[in-house]
Amino acid sequence: MGRILEYKITEDYDGKKVESFLRNRLSMSARVIKDLKFYEKGLVLNGKRVRTIDLLHTGDKFTITFPEDAGEMFEPLPVPLEVLYEDEDFLIVNKPAGLANHPSHNHQGDTLANAVAYHLKKQGKSSVFRSVGRLDKGTSGIVICALNRFAASAVSGKIYKEYEAVCDGLLTGEGVIDAPIYRPDPIITVRTVDKRGERAVTEWCALKNINGRTHLRIHLRTGRTHQIRVHFAHLGMSLTGDTMYGTPSSLISHQALICKYCRFTHPVTNQTIEIEAPVPSDWKQII
Repeated sequence: MGRILEYKITEDYDGKKVESFLRNRLSMSARVIKDLKFYEKGLVLNGKRVRTIDLLHTGDKFTITFPEDAGEMFEPLPVPLEVLYEDEDFLIVNKPAGLANHPSHNHQGDTLANAVAYHLKKQGKSSVFRSVGRLDKGTSGIVICALNRFAASAVSGKIYKEYEAVCDGLLTGEGVIDAPIYRPDPIITVRTVDKRGERAVTEWCALKNINGRTHLRIHLRTGRTHQIRVHFAHLGMSLTGDTMYGTPSSLISHQALICKYCRFTHPVTNQTIEIEAPVPSDWKQII
């Protein structure tokens, strides 16, 4: 049996439809609601199965049971994993630079998906690997893994994140980069700024200048692949160590970019979850 949620209906939803509770209180997507409608144990009110059009009343006991996860499961392998937060719906980890998200022809077993599968297996659990947003292999920091489809859909597009980066070049103050990002070759992952691309907006704030470089805090209004790396390369200030969009550095073996902070409202508890990742040890030489 999948994830089970139990609620006592309050006056706020007295006389309202089951669907209203699912959509407004729990931010459920239409797809998740559809699954629950056709799952025998999905929606139960006071011990009886109900439809999404049925009405709720103050004091009702409403039980929601999600079907077992269906999807690709990755092989559990003992890859080191730093857990920043964990409950029944989310596993939030600090991904090190150099660790790929998913297995591919270049990475079989040494990925975040394998590490998460192993971590859950030790607790007698399993889950489809759902990272809500992803980080490039060379980028470190916070990755939010939703442990069920409901959790993933409920927070999608609703997570506030801040990144930190170091670029080669001096910036002061703050600014916004509004420049479309385009993929010239569908086979090659490299992106560029081009009017044919999709709109991409990056907010930045200079924290400190160090030896011809700038330590930055960054927030993305859009989420394009390689957005931060492409935008700063477009300014002529590629991220330190970014060999794809800049030049190698003797100070760091990968791009100096970390997902440092995230904040979102938990869809089950309605509490604010705030997570901050530690600064990686290999940043000490550059900041």
